[in-house]
Amino acid sequence: MSQLHGTTILVVRKDGKVALGGDGQVSIGDTIVKGQAVKVRTLKGGKVLAGFAGAVADALTLYEKFEEKLDRYPGNLPRAAVELAKDWRSDRILRRLEALLVAADREHSFLISGTGELIEADDGLLAIGSGGNYALAAARALIDLPGLSAREVVERAMAIAAEICVYTNDHVTVLELT
Repeated sequence: MSQLHGTTILVVRKDGKVALGGDGQVSIGDTIVKGQAVKVRTLKGGKVLAGFAGAVADALTLYEKFEEKLDRYPGNLPRAAVELAKDWRSDRILRRLEALLVAADREHSFLISGTGELIEADDGLLAIGSGGNYALAAARALIDLPGLSAREVVERAMAIAAEICVYTNDHVTVLELT
């Protein structure tokens, strides 16, 4: 997978709750052009959370295609994710999209890419984007601390990533499934 610059998306599953956070920075090259973008959203009436890293127009196309798959396979996130990955890899136009997508429902969390990767988290943690590895490491360090909710782990891990990654800021949008 190629490294996509300009965002950090983190999903955390803890104690039966799921939180997905994304920073708000939009960068073109080494220039920050926006600080309060929203790169995460709820789908299917709040039953699925999704976030993207990469080109915005490409991500919007992916959201649209993913929602079509969710409509076709209602309540079956794994099947919808598999079908999106298959289409994304095989379609001449879709395979040129430069983005990564994470999606989560109450039971599953997936990273989906146009190169055929469809990865389900073993430990309930997934991250993408240029600051993804920083956020993921921080979340792994925080996940077992008593008293922290999934949301709080996302908030703290994203704050740590923002301190380290120049392509990540501290304007974070967090969505939850409870």
